Amino acid sequence: MLGEVSALDLGAVVEIFGNDWEVAPDWYEFSVCAPRPGSGRTRGGLQLVVDRGMDVLATADTIVVLPVARYARQRPADELLAPLADAAARGCRIVSVCLGTFVLAAAGLLDRRRATTHWRFCAALSAAYPLVQVVPEALYIDDGDILTSGGVVAGIDLCLHLVRKDYGAETAARLARRLVAGPHRDGGQAQFIEQPLPDAAGPPVGPAMTWALQHLPDQPTPARLAEVAAMSRRTFYREFRAATGTTPRIWLVSQQVGLAARLLETTGLTVAQIATRAGFVDVSVLRRHFRARFGVTPSAYRRTFGGETAPRTGELAAEPRRA
Repeated sequence: MLGEVSALDLGAVVEIFGNDWEVAPDWYEFSVCAPRPGSGRTRGGLQLVVDRGMDVLATADTIVVLPVARYARQRPADELLAPLADAAARGCRIVSVCLGTFVLAAAGLLDRRRATTHWRFCAALSAAYPLVQVVPEALYIDDGDILTSGGVVAGIDLCLHLVRKDYGAETAARLARRLVAGPHRDGGQAQFIEQPLPDAAGPPVGPAMTWALQHLPDQPTPARLAEVAAMSRRTFYREFRAATGTTPRIWLVSQQVGLAARLLETTGLTVAQIATRAGFVDVSVLRRHFRARFGVTPSAYRRTFGGETAPRTGELAAEPRRA
């Protein structure tokens, strides 16, 4: 197994979870394990030594399964699958990067669930495991206790998403800045786009996106963004989709929810005031979109991540989960 792991995938996971970036107290306790501990080489020839076996999975709160290319062609051994199935049965959060999705599927963890993997292998995943509801265009899928992602960069997006869930949006943003990573990308954004996200100062849709971020309280619409970009609505939609892999409306809601999360963490504003600041027409719309993104209400999110600036109700904040 060690000889087939991608050094880039492994390095990304180790860098995020295994390194104390001092962006939050009580960071993750992290270890690397394998079915058979020992030494080997990753793809590309990097020497790797793993001294932990699968027994560590019995007490882990989060397990990240890395891609091994041959598992896209053959079923992994039970010595790998059984501990994953046991961990899932006790409620452990299980995450896959890229082709690691094939391991989760082989363990039966993705039956009748939405999942994704590298876009080149989505058809193979569907053929090998027809009970899996494959979403080929997604960067990553958060299905609660099971999360899957596309290629290595999508895996980084998913790891930052986990940090955001465990420590809040502000901490995840600080970590992204430390890593010099790109801005937050939702799981629904496309894996494969025709061109990279445009520079804020460059054509054709970058300036409109920058303008929108500066005017979220004004409830900008896709039509208004098209006007700022000096394009017809149809042309703007086409250019935006080609540049970002998502639609203007979905992107706008994502930015509004992200701003609301940051305000919940860093200010003492009421939820109604935050809804206005983030550009929602009323609190109910904020709550609906916020729950869809984070799985909790704005008030519950604030109790967990609000820090000293947020109003308290006497309820203890949730303990961050461990990788």
